[in-house]
Amino acid sequence: MTFVPGLALARRFHDEVVAPLLARRRPGLRYAAGLLDGGSELLGLDTARSTDHDWGPRTQLFVAGPDEVGPVRAVLDAELPAEFLGWPARFAGGPDVRLGVVDADGDRHGVSVDELGGWLRGRLGFDPRTGVGVADWLATPTQRLAELTGGAVFHDGLDGALTAARGRLAWYPDDVWRHVLAAAWTRIGQTEHLAGRCAEVGDELGSRVVTAGLARDLMRLGLLLHCRWPPYAKWLGTVFARLPAADPVVDALSRALGPDGWSERQAGLVGALETVAGWTNDLGLAAPVDPAARQFHGRPFLVLDAGRFAAALRAAIGDPALRARLPVGAVDQYVDNVDVLTDPQRVRRIVAAIPSD
Repeated sequence: MTFVPGLALARRFHDEVVAPLLARRRPGLRYAAGLLDGGSELLGLDTARSTDHDWGPRTQLFVAGPDEVGPVRAVLDAELPAEFLGWPARFAGGPDVRLGVVDADGDRHGVSVDELGGWLRGRLGFDPRTGVGVADWLATPTQRLAELTGGAVFHDGLDGALTAARGRLAWYPDDVWRHVLAAAWTRIGQTEHLAGRCAEVGDELGSRVVTAGLARDLMRLGLLLHCRWPPYAKWLGTVFARLPAADPVVDALSRALGPDGWSERQAGLVGALETVAGWTNDLGLAAPVDPAARQFHGRPFLVLDAGRFAAALRAAIGDPALRARLPVGAVDQYVDNVDVLTDPQRVRRIVAAIPSD
């Protein structure tokens, strides 16, 4: 079969199959439809390789009230076709993450039905239509935000409610943005000197490991500076490299992570650090800071002294409660366990436990 990008396949499945079926069997139903729940297709990064699991024509439907969920599901279970454009639309047996709506015959199909508010609370831990507070922002992993603001809406017959929810999640308020950026620079400042020290004592492997961690943090920071939600590890490099200004940093980090010794590694790191520091100044969110690297306490290796940028950003935060928070940022800046980050209640408990300075 010819590969069809997942979002295009889902849109056609909704427009050509699901919408006509609902118009015929549930006339007057108010609903929204889209694809916002996860998967490479939401970022436009799926390929033919993606079709080997959790794949097929699928759509998410959102209704206004919980009493409408069951009747709509019954219609879909009974009348969705077995295939669409040559792709199976019903699946028998086996584990699955997204294609998991089981009909009366024990088959699965890829059309979910949820009450919108309940789905948002289950996905995020809150309903953004009623507002997004500081704690909500800090407890929401950027991968989840990338999914909910990426993907596509195919139909919004709930008076624009789904579109409004996505709009509320488009980007951080400036003070939250400053806090998250400050946390990123704080993290870099805590490790940027370690790669040189490892190399100085002959620990090339350790130096490379530290450098790789810094590269990851710099790419995530670079995306945040360009108002892009950092995705999870599989797509971090791909999404970062698509930034219009990314080429110098990609080249510098490739040099830092290449096969050569400490001299080349340091040159690459310094180039990347200074460029991302310049991006930070360009935003105007805080007083500008000298982006030039300098020696670390007179030792023979260079650092940015990234804490300077963190301090400038924190000083510019207007909300005193946010300015007083421990500078760890959003939850996925200090937690990377998948089982935690995919459970909104767990992450909200963690964020609530973070003290002020």
